[in-house]
Amino acid sequence: MTTTQDGPAVGPAAVDEVVARMRALQEALPLHDGVAVFNGVYLTVTLTLRRNLADGLLPRPRTAAGLAAVFAHRYLAAVDLDAAGARVPACWRPLFLARHHPGVCPVQFALAGINAHIGHDLALAVVDTARLHGCEPADLQDAFDRIGDVLVGLEEGVREELMPGPDPLDVADPLTHLVASWSMERAREAAWSAALLLWSVRRLPELAEEFVRRLDEGVGLVGRCLLTPLGRRSGSRTV
Repeated sequence: MTTTQDGPAVGPAAVDEVVARMRALQEALPLHDGVAVFNGVYLTVTLTLRRNLADGLLPRPRTAAGLAAVFAHRYLAAVDLDAAGARVPACWRPLFLARHHPGVCPVQFALAGINAHIGHDLALAVVDTARLHGCEPADLQDAFDRIGDVLVGLEEGVREELMPGPDPLDVADPLTHLVASWSMERAREAAWSAALLLWSVRRLPELAEEFVRRLDEGVGLVGRCLLTPLGRRSGSRTV
């Protein structure tokens, strides 16, 4: 990804670079790799956002594109750390450690990645984007909400596409129970609150650093729960 002195490039061209990088990853990763499952989901999200930008559906298009690119850069940075053999953030660690586990279903990989990205990365991306553009987080709220709407809409499709059969609505089923325990809407609301809190303490670096560390660890704990191995399941769908 092209970068400026302060981080990833901003503007619509940066979204094109993110799409290119995700497509390259999708081609390179094994089909059943848990990271590939999430990457495929995220690529779909990013393509939708790019179409919305092209159609003028996102407010403040340059700022919205900047937020989308900075946001994606945090996931791609985790990919690069893992490829280099370095330690990835705690929020991403469960997905990268369990990516080849045969007892984890595709929908679990997808939700674990979404949990890491929304629960931790999104708040930091809002703060980073506000700094890059010299604005307040409030100026990003419309773009934040629109990106969140795309993610919420896609979540339902992820559950329908990746949940194994024959009856994903069986409330007694462990996987159904596990998947239903996590909410995109709640995670998005928490991410916005976290962004506002981080912005308010930006001049207190030690406090901000402690908050980010605790956020990272807490989201990682949720990720480990989402990736609880449930064994091979008949009728499981793959991507």
